[in-house]
Amino acid sequence: MPRVHGTAPEGRGFLSGGLVISRVRGRLVGLDVDRVEVDTGAGVVYEVHVPLTVFNRLPAQGAELELLTAYIVRDDTPSLYGFLDTRERTLFLRLLTVQMVGPRLALAMMSAYHAGRLARAIAEQDAKVLIQVSGLGRKTAERVILELSDKVRDIAVTEVGDDPDSGRAAEAVAALISLGYSFAEADKAVRDASGGGGAETTEELVRRVLADRASGT
Repeated sequence: MPRVHGTAPEGRGFLSGGLVISRVRGRLVGLDVDRVEVDTGAGVVYEVHVPLTVFNRLPAQGAELELLTAYIVRDDTPSLYGFLDTRERTLFLRLLTVQMVGPRLALAMMSAYHAGRLARAIAEQDAKVLIQVSGLGRKTAERVILELSDKVRDIAVTEVGDDPDSGRAAEAVAALISLGYSFAEADKAVRDASGGGGAETTEELVRRVLADRASGT
């Protein structure tokens, strides 16, 4: 397997030692709650884990796409994590340098908030925002802030200019969590409700989720 430029933080056993597979380009042939399948041709189909904020910006199934990827090996099991821009992948890899953060938690953090919002919360040392992520306790949030607050300022941006659809989806997840949903429930519900597309507001998206739940769909 070819190795491309990229270095892994020292002491992190689940990193591959570099970005072994730096991007995947092909046809989107499968979508699930937290992963997609990309057919690159020649009989090779890659399974790629993606955060909600990426999932909601993907093209329709069958379309061509390119994902920037991070190749992670943990417990001898390799996995690919995919993103639509360099900023997202960079933030994901920086999160993995924190001792208490593994790929699953990093993905959950990037599902709850798009890259700019998450990086800004870290840079501004806003633990209250971070602990809205299911599975991220205050101790871990404080560790993330301690280790990364000065290292994500290049990623932290204002809401203006960030992708509006992914921002609304992330805000809807946070709103549902505040209503008692677990992160996994809110994540899946927003994915399902977003399936029809449309530039709806956060409030409309939350109302759609609640209406779907009330109707049993």
